Amino acid sequence: MEKFEPQRIEQDHFEGRLLGDIKAGFPSPAENIKEKLDLIQLLVKHKASTFFFRVNGVSMVDAALDEGDIIIVDRAIEPYNNCKAVCYIDGEYTVKRVEMHEKGARLMPANERNQQFRPIEIGPDNEFAIWGVVTYVIKKM
Repeated sequence: MEKFEPQRIEQDHFEGRLLGDIKAGFPSPAENIKEKLDLIQLLVKHKASTFFFRVNGVSMVDAALDEGDIIIVDRAIEPYNNCKAVCYIDGEYTVKRVEMHEKGARLMPANERNQQFRPIEIGPDNEFAIWGVVTYVIKKM
């Protein structure tokens, strides 16, 4: 298991230029710059409780979390059923989809091609916490 080191946000903002909407259907003429885009303002709602992680592994590829992606995790968001979250279980951290039920929780992988990834049942004997909820994924194309 790799060392658990979330990256804290160091800057108050990061600005780029939002050029406008882009059609994913038929092409359209390019338009002028419409507004400034502050990525931190757009992606981070709770600066003090938001962290970045790099995904290491392939257990969540069918949930659009690919190896090398950056996930943005907010600890201020209340976990909810079927959320993607960074979880602490028995001394280790993982990112999974969380199914909540009366008896506890189940951590669900998302990789249909690899059967080695199985659901993790959380019971009263497990040391468990939902560390934070995944809010965004940043992908390299």
